[in-house]
Formats: sequence, C-alpha cells, structure tokens
Amino acid sequence: MRQDITYASPTAGGERRDLKLDLQVPQTKGPKPLVVYITGGGFIMADKAANLDQRTYVAEQGYAVASIEYRTTTTGSTYRDGVADVKSAIRYLRAHADELGIDADKVAVWGQSAGGYLAAMTGATNGEDQFEQGDNLDRSSDVQAVVDEFGASDLSRIGDDFDAETKAAYLAPGSFINAYVFGPNSTRTVATDHAANRAANPATYLGRSSAPVIVLHGDNDHIISPSQSLILLDALKAKRVEGTRYVVKGADHGDLSFLGDPEAGEKWTTRKVMGPITRFLDKQLRG
Repeated sequence: MRQDITYASPTAGGERRDLKLDLQVPQTKGPKPLVVYITGGGFIMADKAANLDQRTYVAEQGYAVASIEYRTTTTGSTYRDGVADVKSAIRYLRAHADELGIDADKVAVWGQSAGGYLAAMTGATNGEDQFEQGDNLDRSSDVQAVVDEFGASDLSRIGDDFDAETKAAYLAPGSFINAYVFGPNSTRTVATDHAANRAANPATYLGRSSAPVIVLHGDNDHIISPSQSLILLDALKAKRVEGTRYVVKGADHGDLSFLGDPEAGEKWTTRKVMGPITRFLDKQLRG
C-alpha cells in the first residue's frame, strides 16, 4: 500500500487543492492491470479510505487498485470536475506506470453510488477532450472496462421508483443532484433544463470508443432508483456497447454505510456479488 500520492492539484472553491490516491499493488512479478476505485458519498464527500476490504479483495486477485479523491459539491464543484479528476488520476497512473508496477494498457474504473455514476461517465467519454484537464495530457485517460455499482445515469429520473415527495425533493432547485450539475446557488434543475441533463448523462456519450460495462443494483435501493441501471443498460444496447446488468435481490443502497447504516453494505461484500465483478475484470483486462 502506498498512501496519499498526490495525482493532481486543481482549483476547488477558488483555491488549489491537492487530490490524493491510495494504491495497492500485489507483491508478484510483472506489471499489474489497474483498477481505479471511485468511492461514493452523495457528491458531497469522497473518502479514498472507504471500502478497504472490497478493494483489497480485488487487489488479491492480481490487480493494482487505486482509490482516489475527487472534487465534490462542498467546494462548488460539478460532475464535469469529478469526471475530469478521474481522468486526471488515470493519466497520472499511466505516466508513472513503470515505477508503480502498473500495466498502462489495461485500466478499468470501478465506482459505487456517486462513484458508479462517475465511472460510467468516464468509460462512456473515452476520447472526449472536453473532460481532459490538468497534467499528463500526453497520456490517454481511456479505460478498457467499467464497473458501476448502484450509480445514477439519467439524473432527471433518479427518483422515478420512489414516492412523489422524494422524487420532488431530488429534483428541487439546490438539491444534491442539481448542485452537482449546475453548481451552488443555481435555480436550474435537470427536470427542466433538458440540454444540461443530457450533457450529464453517460448515455449521451456512448459510442464505438466507449468501454464495456457491468452494472449492479439492489432491487431494494432507497437512495438511487433501481431503474437507473436499467436505463443505462438499455442505452448500452442501443449504442451496441457491451453491457451486463445484475440485480441483487433484497439489497439496499450499498453506500449507506457512510450514512450510518453499515448493514446496508453487507450484501455487496459477498463473493456472490464480488465474483461477477472480478470475472468481468478478468475478461476485459486479461482475456
């Protein structure tokens, strides 16, 4: 484990801020395929120390696993900044691949909740220059695989499976969704600004360059509508991008541990769930 590696120093809240990552690399010979882990946190927080057990399990399968910080709404940052941060971390890791023991040609992103959304955006936007910011721009940020666990896709429909009151709260001006799309103090919403909603939707960018995706969602998710992952799967099929969706029966939102409900994450730490993820990574990065 190497901790607190600074991979970028972008502006956030009007000040430069170091963004850091933690990297686990198996102590075996040869360069390792890389998995960049993107934690959840409601677009409000991004704790790179989260879910160490799951990250370690993936590392034990022979992968270098980097867990990254990214900019959030607490500094007035938007999804564009978050996607740019993920891509910046990938470029940094590729630029330092030799010294870190990484195979720069085999890179996946794996995210949960808000991180799942950013992972989907990252893989969908392979080759999109508009999200490239910062250093190491001579390196590619393209990825070869995406693991999206209970992430959002079409933000205007994020509450479709919930009651009318919850749905209205999600779409209200200044909600955590709208703050991440439009920034602080904006009265605009993804429900009424259709162009902005399309620009924030990974489906908009899907094409021949997009990475294959595995998406997993609990059918008892109370934070992000389970239909969000079905919307993404349908978009993948329409654009002929490889995609597979798994529904975890009885599972709630796996990132509820950061909201004080650790039991909500238990179904997401089983081998029954982690197995399809590591098999997918094996296929895309080692096949």
